[in-house]
Amino acid sequence: MNIHHFLMPNKNIKIQTKEIRTNFKLMDYYIVFLLILPFVWASIHVFTSNLASRKSGLPTLPPGPYPIPIIGNIFKLGNLPHQAIAKLSKTYGPLMTLKLGSITTIVISSPNIAKEALKKYDQAFSSRTIPNMAKTFDHHKVSIGWMPTNSHWRNLRKACVMEIFALQRLEATQSLRQTKVQELLDYINESCKSGAPIDVAQVVITTVVNAISNTFFSIDLAQYGSNLSHEFQHLVYGVAQEAGKPNLADFFPALSLVDPQGIRKRTRIYFAKLFGIFDAIINERVQLRASSKGPKASNDVLDSLLTLNEEDNSKISLHDIKHLILAEPLRAIPIISL
Repeated sequence: MNIHHFLMPNKNIKIQTKEIRTNFKLMDYYIVFLLILPFVWASIHVFTSNLASRKSGLPTLPPGPYPIPIIGNIFKLGNLPHQAIAKLSKTYGPLMTLKLGSITTIVISSPNIAKEALKKYDQAFSSRTIPNMAKTFDHHKVSIGWMPTNSHWRNLRKACVMEIFALQRLEATQSLRQTKVQELLDYINESCKSGAPIDVAQVVITTVVNAISNTFFSIDLAQYGSNLSHEFQHLVYGVAQEAGKPNLADFFPALSLVDPQGIRKRTRIYFAKLFGIFDAIINERVQLRASSKGPKASNDVLDSLLTLNEEDNSKISLHDIKHLILAEPLRAIPIISL
């Protein structure tokens, strides 16, 4: 074999080298194209949105920070949204616009403007954007906080005003609240005498839960130092925490089916356990009322709602009652947090 054969440049190697260089150049073009594409798409999106708003003749929105394409003003909120909004209101005024993803949000930070919006223009502001987590078990369809103002919404609101928030109901349960506070003081006194440690937050939660459960069901749902109160606290706090988390599915509704953060999945677990507790109590009361020959009166909220249900099931169903009750423990979260 001739040794010069190894020293001569191989044509195939040259061809392969050129092909590799060509492939690298193509890859560079692809990378540049992929980097430019989002900016081009965002620019087109902003241009078409502005053009559409001008053509449609929509009223001018309140002032606000200029939104970043696609993302909007999400990053302006930071880790403490309420403080961030308070700072922004000093720049843009008490009525401002924030673009959160694809959702346009009007922020009111003035008590007078809020009063006017909620009282004078309540019908116009009633159809608000529904959070993705509130759609768990179709809660938004039977919750007076999220339903549209139709006849069913009026029936549920009337039931709440008459049976839950009425002055007579508050006066009737005054002695009950005093009893629960006295039970709390007795428990603290006994623990002090025995030298047992006290989890202040836990005993306050137990007191609040029992005050609410007795108003609705005439029973205690928790006991001091019991695991049941811990479990109920975990469920209620779980729902409140998921509701308070910024949800990508709310900012970008196209992601609602994907549930990228798993918020709706976790909320479903909490709802299912809470509904299991309420279903057992409601079914037991329904059976008791059906079998009892005496007067059907425990003088609690559940009995009053069941009476309305028996009078006209179309106005308020057992399903409605369950979802109305669900909202009540969540109202206690600000009290518990203190």
